[in-house]
Amino acid sequence: MSKKLHLVSLGCTKNLVDSEVMLGRLRDYSLTDDAAQADVIIVNTCGFIEAAKTESINTVLTLHDERKKNSLLVMSGCLSERYQKELQAEMPEVDIFTGVGDYEKIDALIASRQSTFSPEVYLANENAKRVITGSNYHAYIKIAEGCNQQCSFCAIPSFKGKLHSRTLSSIEKEVRNLAKEGFFDFSFISQDSSSYGRDMGLGDGLIELIKTVESIDGVRSARILYLYPSTTTFALIDTIADSEVFQTYYDMPIQHIDDRVLKTMKRGFGEEKTIELLHRMKSKKDAFIRTSLIAGHPGESAESFERLCDFMNEFGFDRFNIFGYSNEETTAAFDMEQLSQPLIDERAQILGGIAKSATTASLEAMIGKEVSLVIDGESDEHAYLLSARPLGWAVEIDGEIFVNDTLDQAVEYGKVYSAVITQLVGDTLLATLKPF
Repeated sequence: MSKKLHLVSLGCTKNLVDSEVMLGRLRDYSLTDDAAQADVIIVNTCGFIEAAKTESINTVLTLHDERKKNSLLVMSGCLSERYQKELQAEMPEVDIFTGVGDYEKIDALIASRQSTFSPEVYLANENAKRVITGSNYHAYIKIAEGCNQQCSFCAIPSFKGKLHSRTLSSIEKEVRNLAKEGFFDFSFISQDSSSYGRDMGLGDGLIELIKTVESIDGVRSARILYLYPSTTTFALIDTIADSEVFQTYYDMPIQHIDDRVLKTMKRGFGEEKTIELLHRMKSKKDAFIRTSLIAGHPGESAESFERLCDFMNEFGFDRFNIFGYSNEETTAAFDMEQLSQPLIDERAQILGGIAKSATTASLEAMIGKEVSLVIDGESDEHAYLLSARPLGWAVEIDGEIFVNDTLDQAVEYGKVYSAVITQLVGDTLLATLKPF
């Protein structure tokens, strides 16, 4: 009887890729959703902000309470990397600690029951043989690790290091291999994707990546996540829009729009140039624009916050996320004068209301349009509603569409269909398939 594995991947999609590498190394284990039945439990943690750190620790402790006798509890990822000594001293519940450098050695660590922290950050390549989770047609491709930016609020460079890009050849081989297995939709990810290749001497590496991926048979759709304003060029924006494979999808976290706050955040670009980039994106046909904001960063005055709210109300983002500022040690903002937590929470809530309105407006604008979408399966709402995602939306983060009329045609999950958006019910679009 094979041993059972229970794995929890927390945080971002970059973490998910690393979790999939561990699954590939542990193929001899059968996966179980019941931690109480598992012989090995792995929690791949997030250590970005306080809320993520709390979630990671609580998850580990909860699974420890549920685990069976003689099972192994493994804590890996960003949180354990960032707080190696503290966690090993304070969490005896964990049997094996490892950080962000040993995902491909997880089988050996479990066999030896040893904790280890490699000095180098692991970056998956075409030989990783990871197990893609959650889809039979979509895969995330990590193109780089680390970050050269010096944002005042971000601790990632302190434990992920400087930018380290994969070669174009490595990325091409992985995508080709996955396309041969039937995957046709890809999301390319890293901490700062628009800096891809700069450490290898590539001036605008993402443009070269786009051209390379466009030449691969079987790739039908792709998108790039996590652009950075000061490393995103007009040429890149235009190349994405002109591509027949890459969606006209721009995910560029701006964090703020007020010049004074952007300077305090050490974002590189100020308001004027950031807005120029956004309007270049908005000028493209069928562009979908997503961003992220931080509410309550040190130095955010009432006037700065009002400027941000006005801009977010006016611009017309399709989606945006809000994070309340989290004061993190090892960051430049840690010793700055802090805003009160109630004020941070209040401002995050106000921005949340604007985000909801922006999403509703974006959804309403789709009514009557024809889209290419993938049907993922029955919806959680009703057996007669099918859950689908337009190829122009990113997996999981941009939501789902319900197909409520197939015209009595037999459909296959994981396949692309043409559909017409018919109405918005609550916060979900309904669609009717076109004849095929």
